[in-house]
Amino acid sequence: MIQRVTVPSLFPPPTYSHASVVEAGTRLAFLAGSVPLDAGGELIGPGDPVRQAEQVIANLREQLGAVGSDLAHVVSTDVYVVSSEPAVLSAVWGVVEASGLSTGPHSSTLIGVACLGYTGQLVEITATAVVPG
Repeated sequence: MIQRVTVPSLFPPPTYSHASVVEAGTRLAFLAGSVPLDAGGELIGPGDPVRQAEQVIANLREQLGAVGSDLAHVVSTDVYVVSSEPAVLSAVWGVVEASGLSTGPHSSTLIGVACLGYTGQLVEITATAVVPG
């Protein structure tokens, strides 16, 4: 159902694929950015990008479950981190790897940005996933 492609002529990615191909006729879910807020709208992990990334992944799981999918069926993500420091981006990517999102591996872009939508927000992840069955 999902063909994950690592292009031999390109530098091999560490824990993601260069492209994911899904056959026509498959249901896809395009998820809005998952953010580090709890169900009450409170920011989780102020000042802590790793804790925020953990909350974002937890919320992403909820989003996926609501549409009948899961982390294993994610084909693409964009991971936004408020930082220009590679070490901070790497720490957040460590949370993504530990979550199982990279199991596919899926196609992903890790992006350092100046700010995100909520005051104090440091991490956001958008995703596209196959909805099986």
